[in-house]
Amino acid sequence: MSARENILARIGKVRGPAAAVDVDLAIRRHQRGPIPTLDNELVKLFSERAVKLASDVTQAGTVTEVPGLVASYLRERDLPMKGVSWPALASLDWRDAGIEIEPRAARGDDLVGITGAFLGIAETGTLMLLSGAQTPATVSLLPETHIAVVEAGRIVATMEQAWDRLRVERGALPRAVNFISGPSRTADIEQTVTLGAHGPYRVLIIIVG
Repeated sequence: MSARENILARIGKVRGPAAAVDVDLAIRRHQRGPIPTLDNELVKLFSERAVKLASDVTQAGTVTEVPGLVASYLRERDLPMKGVSWPALASLDWRDAGIEIEPRAARGDDLVGITGAFLGIAETGTLMLLSGAQTPATVSLLPETHIAVVEAGRIVATMEQAWDRLRVERGALPRAVNFISGPSRTADIEQTVTLGAHGPYRVLIIIVG
C-alpha cells in the first residue's frame, strides 16, 4: 500500500465507510467553478503572462537550437557556462555550444539548472513540473538560474486543463507537482519585493515549436 492509499484508508476508517470513496472519482464528479474563455493563441498568451512574472521567454524552432540559445543567454548575463540538467536533456549538443552540463540532481553550489516541463499554463504563465527519478526537483529549485524547456504543443489554457492532462497521461500522481511562476520572490521584509529569496533569481523559458 502506498503512503497516499494508507492515509486515505486511515481517514476512511475514522470517518466511516461513506467517506472511503474513490478520491479521483469524487474530484471528477465535483462541479467546477467558472473557467475563463481564453484566446486560442496559447503560446502568445503564455509568453506574455510569463514575462509579466519577470521570466525571460524565447522560442526555438526545434530542440536542437536549445543549447545555442542557452549559451547566448548565459554569456549576455556573464553567468557560468556550466550547470546541471535533467537526464532527459543530457543528449543535446551542449559541448558544441560551449556549455558544460552534468545530468544529475542539483546541489547547493550549482548555479545553473536546466529542466523540461510537463506543461505550461497560459492563463498564468506558469510551468508545471513533475518530480521523479529522471526529473529531479532540485534542478529547478536550488540554482540561481533556472532554464526550462517546454514544447509549444504542451501549453494548455488553464490550471484545470493541466490537472486533467496529468490524470490522463500519468494516472497516479507523482510524489510532487511543482508550479513555477517566474523567479522566486517574497515581500516579507518591509513589504519590499525581493527576488531569489527562496529559489532562482532568474528564469528563462524556451518554447520549442
